[in-house]
Amino acid sequence: MAADAIGYSADHVLEYPYVRSVGPVIGAFLTGLRDGKVVGIRGTGGKVIVPPTEYDPDTGEETTDIVDVGPEGTVTTWSWVPRPKPKHPLQTPFAWVLVRFDGADTSFLHVMPAASIDEVRTGMRVRPEFAPEAERVGHVNDIRHFVPVGGAS
Repeated sequence: MAADAIGYSADHVLEYPYVRSVGPVIGAFLTGLRDGKVVGIRGTGGKVIVPPTEYDPDTGEETTDIVDVGPEGTVTTWSWVPRPKPKHPLQTPFAWVLVRFDGADTSFLHVMPAASIDEVRTGMRVRPEFAPEAERVGHVNDIRHFVPVGGAS
């Protein structure tokens, strides 16, 4: 730019102002969470998938058979986080857990508070701890975290 040229600038905000419809399958899952329960979808081979998918992962066919699962489940695998980072969902030590709800054939990823690595194990029984009913909005965070069955909230 020449020394005598005048420079101009303008602020620009890039936005994507749209709302996504979640459809009947994901909508049923989110509505279930809002209502304090978990649902899955029955695939074409009979496998129950949680969280539900709109298409069977094995065949690609559309899914429509919503089924209740849980309310408890089993930890299938986990990873302990002793020092959470600022963007983690919990700011105290916790475990990422994959939970297979009773009646499901796939596992669901979420968190479980765990002050020590000894508080988590594969095969342990857990249940979701939901946000209070008045705070639920139909989002995966309506499940605050998982707790051991028989454990304190």
